Amino acid sequence: MHRSSGPLVVASLCAMMFIQFFIWGAWYVTAGNYMAAHGMSGIIHWAYTVGPLAAIVSPFFLGMVADRFFASERVLAAMHLIGGIAMLLAPLAARVSGTLFILVLALHMLAYMPTLGLTNTLAFHNLTNQEKQFPLVRVFGTLGWIVANWVVSKGLNADKDPVQFYVTGAACFALTVFSFFLPHTPPPARGQPVSARAILGLDALRLFRSPSFAVFIISSFLICIPLAAYYAYAPVFAANAGFANPAAKMSFGQMAEVFFMLVMPWFFAILGVKWMLVVGMLAWVVRYGLFSGAAAGGGVPWMIIGGILLHGICYDFFFVTGFIYTDKKAAREIRAQAQGLLVLVTQGLGMFIGAQVSGMLYNSLVLGRDAQGIGAFQSFWLIPCIAAAVVMVLFAMLFRDDSREELATH
Repeated sequence: MHRSSGPLVVASLCAMMFIQFFIWGAWYVTAGNYMAAHGMSGIIHWAYTVGPLAAIVSPFFLGMVADRFFASERVLAAMHLIGGIAMLLAPLAARVSGTLFILVLALHMLAYMPTLGLTNTLAFHNLTNQEKQFPLVRVFGTLGWIVANWVVSKGLNADKDPVQFYVTGAACFALTVFSFFLPHTPPPARGQPVSARAILGLDALRLFRSPSFAVFIISSFLICIPLAAYYAYAPVFAANAGFANPAAKMSFGQMAEVFFMLVMPWFFAILGVKWMLVVGMLAWVVRYGLFSGAAAGGGVPWMIIGGILLHGICYDFFFVTGFIYTDKKAAREIRAQAQGLLVLVTQGLGMFIGAQVSGMLYNSLVLGRDAQGIGAFQSFWLIPCIAAAVVMVLFAMLFRDDSREELATH
């Protein structure tokens, strides 16, 4: 039985979500510039590979342990305690070796990634009107990310400083303590039989019988490969272009995300699933085109800021629409598995391969070419621009939104 979601409960969930994403935003945008400043430019991509790896492992932990044996708020506290300790050790590890630094980040992400699902579980369990209340709670996560960017980058000037990891660790410990004041949320799957089939989402594979869903999943996987370059190297690119406090500038993308989330229902009614996804993919093509053009022009500021501001369309129109389409396509009993499959394919496998590919491109096209200055990034951004364009065209040609037709016949 759900608790009554009174104002105090909703406020506590908003605060939880704010700190949850403050933790991620406090280091994720600035880590690349920190590594570049501390002799680790050649392994920046590994810092953005450990997250996707953790995203692949996370469903097993949630499905086999967290969802079955322990209250969600207690697991949240334990995970953030481990993640906080790892973050405090990160600067020390960096002084020893780059490999040890990456391993410490991996430990943090292995603890952090399951908490994304746990915070959603806590919110959904304790809200009485999920459709209306959850978007309000979730937007506090985006605000937490923005505030973290500004605190670390603008407030502390710590884009290249180990202070970012101490801020992250402190936020982890704050959420550890705060978790004990969250509404009690018993394990959602207590007493239910555990199966690798359910955890892996194998029942959701029957959705591949629909040609359009197969096109959607394959396209989502393929486009996440060029997408990974943005998360790992856009802040490094902005710093090389001469932007002061690059992480604060990068937060403009999350501000745009909030705006487009608010107007998204209006666009959805006009465009429908297919063209929302196409416009989302097109935004990535334009973004990388702007970055490549900015590099060719010696670091044109308006083109870089324009590319960052496109994040609202890039994220909301593609990822959020993808979740909505998957929810429409999947029967009720396999919806959770279908959403898990989508996350595994995109945020897990796609971003993992993308981080490695972008790392190889950066190391071969940019690293060590200081004489070319910012111009070395021109080809680096042009390659994912072309790759995203190819996926977009193929998707537009092959995909047909049949989710509405299927809903009508169910």
